[in-house]
Amino acid sequence: MRRLRARGDGGDTRGEGTPPCGDGEARRGEILNRSVARRGGSVALVLLLAGLAGGCSATGLAGEREYPAPVPLRYVGVIGASEGPHYALSPQEARGSSYLPRSNVLLLPGGGVMYVPEGGDSPVTASGMDAGARASVRESRAWLAAGIVPGESEFEREIAARSLLNLRLLTDPSGAALAAPNPRWDYVWPRDASWMSAAFSVTEHREEARSILDFLARVRDERGWEARYTPDGRPVPDGRPAQLDANGWFLWAVWVYAETGEGYKEVRDLWPEVRRAAEEAVGALGSDGLPPGGADYWERRTLLPNLGNSAALLVGLRSAQDLAAGLGHEREADRYRRSADRLEDAVHRRLGPRAFADGYTRTTSPASGRDAAVTFLAPPFGREREGLRGEVISTEEALTAPNGGVLPGERWPQEPTVSWTPESAFFMLFAAASGDRERAGRWLRWLAEHRTLLGAFPEKVDGDGEPQAAAPLAWTDAAVLLALAAGEGMLPGPPGEMG
Repeated sequence: MRRLRARGDGGDTRGEGTPPCGDGEARRGEILNRSVARRGGSVALVLLLAGLAGGCSATGLAGEREYPAPVPLRYVGVIGASEGPHYALSPQEARGSSYLPRSNVLLLPGGGVMYVPEGGDSPVTASGMDAGARASVRESRAWLAAGIVPGESEFEREIAARSLLNLRLLTDPSGAALAAPNPRWDYVWPRDASWMSAAFSVTEHREEARSILDFLARVRDERGWEARYTPDGRPVPDGRPAQLDANGWFLWAVWVYAETGEGYKEVRDLWPEVRRAAEEAVGALGSDGLPPGGADYWERRTLLPNLGNSAALLVGLRSAQDLAAGLGHEREADRYRRSADRLEDAVHRRLGPRAFADGYTRTTSPASGRDAAVTFLAPPFGREREGLRGEVISTEEALTAPNGGVLPGERWPQEPTVSWTPESAFFMLFAAASGDRERAGRWLRWLAEHRTLLGAFPEKVDGDGEPQAAAPLAWTDAAVLLALAAGEGMLPGPPGEMG
């Protein structure tokens, strides 16, 4: 089993060590909705309760809050061979170094090199380009050339090549796709892994894309997908609930694999898992058409239905609709289409603009604030809809942090000056898939300017513009690759045209 070599414990901010804001927000939202109904919709009451709901926001009625500092940046890049262990590089090890273009060979100050030789289990250094270093460069470049490196400029292709090589290093031949090299990030999140598979699919690295799908199919049990897994496929017993949105993202990743390959016949053997995931999505819809509250991509539980899970299941059901139709399962295709129609109507009606909610909110409570998951409703995931483009752009503006990136949501409970690169890349992907090249380019430049010294995308960017937490973060790498592919018309979507 391939495992990234990493030392110590860098901590984990993905749903741990922060207050359970989702629960309190949901309860306040329920009070809000009842009060509005009784009192005829007092705007003052809504504003008051929105402020009270901000006990987990940047500022509240009590004034400025103090926030814990972001997890420090432990690693700035990775090196490795095509098979075998990989090595995560600290800022101290990498200072003054750079990758030889389109390779996993590190050029050291003074002209030396560091790399992991094929068949080796640790990095070696040499005074110059020895035979092992040259072989490593040839192998990486041959792998890149076997697929597509998206991008219209050398700047874009350089970023894409590094992201592809990072994703490859984070993906075991077994299909275990790790979120990042850091301890406590070096697990498989089905959500992140699905995006990684899609990125491999659109760049024609079919073997890696399929291995991830097969891994996800193997680890799913009767409860669905857990929040995360060890590289050998065991659930991580950390108290996090199973996360419903994995069903949607897996279905979408299978659909992307089929659409970018030789057709639906390539995923026929995955039909049992496709059907199980789709049926779980259908069964999760309540009488109001929405799935119940639960842990969304923020990895915080909400009592009320939330946009992150609802949008992911909508993408998944549209994908399942096409997969079923493409594989000849017409009854299931019709069932998934009707469920998707019902869910789509409920999402726009109960989570979209409505009384006391100017945009798409995190939960059905108007006080819950806008959420970056609105991008999951728009291209390349969802069809164009009147007014939706404007809602995505207004959400982008509302969530923009002082450093230029975005927060996950308006009522995000952590430091409001620390932005997140996956969410920033979601808006880049939306812009690219919508044909707004200028906006997509601005987001790519911002992301590129805030990489680590080895060109890796971090999870977060702090108030001083410095990369923090885990790097390279696979979800951001995948989102950027998908955006670059979308800009060149290589990314299929949206699903839901069949059945």
